[in-house]
Amino acid sequence: MFRPLSLFIGLRYTRAKRRNRFISFISLVSMLGIAVGVTALIAVISVMNGFDHELRDRILGMVAETTISGVDGTVRDWPHAVRVADALPHVMAAAPYVEHEAYLLGQRSQGAVIRGIEPAYENKVTSIGHRMVQGSLSSLTPGSWNIVLGRDLALSLGVTVGDHVVVVSGFAGSPIGGLPRLRSFTVSGIFGAGIEQYDAGLAEINMQDAQKLYQQSGPTGIRLKLDHPLLAYQVGSELVQKLGGLYAVSTWMDSHSNFFKAIAMEKKVMFIILSLIVAVAAFNLVSTLVMLVTDKQADIAILRTMGATPRTVMGVFVVQGMISGLIGIGLGVLGGVLLAINLPAIVDGIQRLFHVQFLSPDVYYISNLPSRLEWRDVGWIALLAFVFSLLATLYPAWRASRTQPAEALRYE
Repeated sequence: MFRPLSLFIGLRYTRAKRRNRFISFISLVSMLGIAVGVTALIAVISVMNGFDHELRDRILGMVAETTISGVDGTVRDWPHAVRVADALPHVMAAAPYVEHEAYLLGQRSQGAVIRGIEPAYENKVTSIGHRMVQGSLSSLTPGSWNIVLGRDLALSLGVTVGDHVVVVSGFAGSPIGGLPRLRSFTVSGIFGAGIEQYDAGLAEINMQDAQKLYQQSGPTGIRLKLDHPLLAYQVGSELVQKLGGLYAVSTWMDSHSNFFKAIAMEKKVMFIILSLIVAVAAFNLVSTLVMLVTDKQADIAILRTMGATPRTVMGVFVVQGMISGLIGIGLGVLGGVLLAINLPAIVDGIQRLFHVQFLSPDVYYISNLPSRLEWRDVGWIALLAFVFSLLATLYPAWRASRTQPAEALRYE
């Protein structure tokens, strides 16, 4: 005989045509509810993954994963620090830089961070060279006194490529007192990082020009590019041990950890909230199975009189409920994956059809809806829906196993 018996009878009940169409309708609604909940959860988590990846990519495109700086403001023997960093297995590139705050004067004035760079090295550690709106980083040659501005900073100053800006870098002593150090620069490029902190507050010049401007003999620090950004703390700890007390090491996590922690917390909260939708849909199976148990009282009584144990009867209805749940989960996973993959195209189509813009580029730095499907999340969502469906079947199945044959057959 077919073993296990619970699986055989449960599958037969599922395939059999039910006499009560209302129960069939409730069962269908339960399956569709689970499918819709799983689809929504996969789609929303994929969108949040997309935003997280997009923001992380933009921020890490402007910020070095690990930075070596001197404890007194200048890196001493910076070639030695670069050699030590390059010897580490996860370091891909290193670039020295000079960085100070300054006041910029164009048609209007605004404060900003002036960063002196070597363009050939900078392109290895950041993606700013690929984010140029006008001009290029190669224009920052020694002695050219050219400057590259963030898009919003150039707009605030009222300048564009070819215009001149005056950089006030501090005060110098003179017989009549302190006088501001002024230097005129030619705007040779404009970049758009997509992050307000950099678009509105960063300007880049050649590192040798920056050393002359700030009367500095060496770089402020060295920026490192790693093969994986999450290894920043590990690499930073190794550098601290190897370089000693003359250097300070910081990572991108130190300056942006709160931002990414907030995104991770928001993702967890959305996962919990949307999981309730899946839970409600899964527990609709309770009402379906309770009505089914009531409808099958005579069948249960006959099985009991033929020697079926309460565990066998319970297994029959667990199997039947889980089949409905698995069908709903399968449909939900399929729909969620397809929706997550095609969501950006769907949103673009809706925007073109109705002539609307959900994320206006004038307001938001990310103007397109990003979506990033991660199979690990899909697996966790499917597992969560499976657990909810299993829990929903336990009470009705237990109730069926408690059926007394004599009472069930009394009026048959």
